[in-house]
Amino acid sequence: MRDAAGIPERTDAEPVLANLLATPQGRRILTCIQCGVCAGTCPYGEVMDYPPRRIIGLLRAGELDEALSSESLLGCVGCYACMAKCPRGIRLTEVLLPLVKEEVFLRLPDVPTELKRALDNTLRYGNPMGAAPRKRAEWVKGAGVPIRSLADAPQPVDVLWFVECYPSYTPRGQEVSRATARLFTALGIDFAILANEEKCAGECSRLVGEAGLFGTLTDYNIAIFRKYRFGRVVTGDPHAYDAFRYQYPALGFDAHVEHTVPFLVPQLERLRPLLSRRLDYAVTYHDSCCLGRHNGYYDEPRDLLVAIPGVRLVEMVHNRVNTICCGGGGGGMWLDAYYKTKGYERLAERRVQEALATGADVLAVSCPYEIARFEDALKVLGEEKRMVVRDVVELLAEAMGP
Repeated sequence: MRDAAGIPERTDAEPVLANLLATPQGRRILTCIQCGVCAGTCPYGEVMDYPPRRIIGLLRAGELDEALSSESLLGCVGCYACMAKCPRGIRLTEVLLPLVKEEVFLRLPDVPTELKRALDNTLRYGNPMGAAPRKRAEWVKGAGVPIRSLADAPQPVDVLWFVECYPSYTPRGQEVSRATARLFTALGIDFAILANEEKCAGECSRLVGEAGLFGTLTDYNIAIFRKYRFGRVVTGDPHAYDAFRYQYPALGFDAHVEHTVPFLVPQLERLRPLLSRRLDYAVTYHDSCCLGRHNGYYDEPRDLLVAIPGVRLVEMVHNRVNTICCGGGGGGMWLDAYYKTKGYERLAERRVQEALATGADVLAVSCPYEIARFEDALKVLGEEKRMVVRDVVELLAEAMGP
């Protein structure tokens, strides 16, 4: 990406324009009517020097280098808001922004320390935390149900469960993984995991602009997938789901992919009799940007929540397509310190304040990033005793009882 002296190998905007013009969706970007909706709906629109509208204007004028030399696009957290609201239906988050951010990343004089550490760790260890690969499946020991590793028992399986990094290594993520394993077992799902063979799917590395790292991860993961026979891939991480659904197929990956939440909805009739414990909680659900805005799964998580005896669902002001991003996507998970130095408002705190205003006891989520971000935001605001954060899967497992 950079030469021995640290200078970017490419210094012009030609690759961006060439890649855009090579596809129908790319050429459609040039039909932008310059309405400004993208800037208005962006959660960091007030601090973004180069929102999509302005990038397209510069691209038309042949002056894109101006935007590529700015750090402003590090404020893009890949929330799909601009794409969801674009009146022209331009695939901004899917097509334009990754290409531009790749060029921006190549030109950064200094990659923010927190981001650099996460990317370096992912390259070296297969996860952004820098944890040992051999410890990736240690959470299995406390699951209380048998969990098959394909490396140990490589027979064909219906569901290859791609656990991902945060659910494998962080204490709260591991709790969600154990709850998922309990649900799968209770429902009689034939499932197995890759265990220590698994590495990050790489979607947030791609969206922050590190295309080289994403390529390394996809090559590895596709080779691992080809070792085994399975019916479908299921993951609880919407970012991994996006990678497998939209990016990996172009590289030869053709398996059916589902996120855990919509995967469980068809199982509801078998699941309801298992939900024997009443949970008298007022629950507000946060729509994940990837699962909701990008993939349209709005009703499915709510269907699962209202199936739990005693749960009362209350909505935040901003919900469904208007959800407020947690700030973790597109590399934002590893840029909090950078955003703080810039004086940006922390999106997770904005969202938690809205959740608290509902009077709910529980903030329910369906993405592993959101647990850490919202729990931390509650602590920063001194409100951790008023509300708890739970994955939808955790609530279902709790309703099943011990």
